[in-house]
Amino acid sequence: MLYALSWFLSLGLLAFWSLACWGLYALTVWAMAGAGALAGGGAAMGAALWPAWATAWIPPQLTADLQAMLAAIGPMVQAALETVPMLAGAVSVLAWAIWGLGALLLLALAIGAHVLIAVLKSRKSRQPLPGATAAH
Repeated sequence: MLYALSWFLSLGLLAFWSLACWGLYALTVWAMAGAGALAGGGAAMGAALWPAWATAWIPPQLTADLQAMLAAIGPMVQAALETVPMLAGAVSVLAWAIWGLGALLLLALAIGAHVLIAVLKSRKSRQPLPGATAAH
């Protein structure tokens, strides 16, 4: 039972790790796509501040303040944003590498837990029963 519980927990952690990596990858790709739109010029400045579904939840004054702030630091931001889309290919490789390292670590921990359970069970089975006398 302990083996099944440890493997179930390990596979659950792996699923959570995979979901977290996928979510961060999707967020990064979305941000890079937005950076490319922002590098397009002043007309595209408000295009990628946040997804369309979020506009109902964000006050218009906050939108105006953020657009004014972006306009004030425009030249520096635009120079940085022009280089971001070139890095988009590396994001996929980096996401897979990070996911793979985390998955290997979780697999190693699962195997370690399996071995630990086996060692503890073998120690427990080697102990004499209470009340039993040792033969000399």
